[in-house]
Amino acid sequence: MFLSVLAWIIVGGLVGWLANRLVRGAGIGVVADVIVAFIGAVIGGTILSLIGNTGATGFDIWSVIVAFIGAVVLLLLLRLLGIGTRGTPRS
Repeated sequence: MFLSVLAWIIVGGLVGWLANRLVRGAGIGVVADVIVAFIGAVIGGTILSLIGNTGATGFDIWSVIVAFIGAVVLLLLLRLLGIGTRGTPRS
């Protein structure tokens, strides 16, 4: 059980970090990256189930892809709202 939770935290950190790199160009910290990936999995699963696909299904590559898609959507929404953006503009 502990190793499963630890694996999800590590994968969540990686997914959140990758989504952050794609959207912002810099990470926001390990804890925030894990939170972004977790919320992203919920968002991605919801979006995909609305269009007829399955969301996160367990610890597999499809769930990682769903979490990544949701994390990118979340970060883009936050960026649109101006929440969590840094003072320096991205060039």
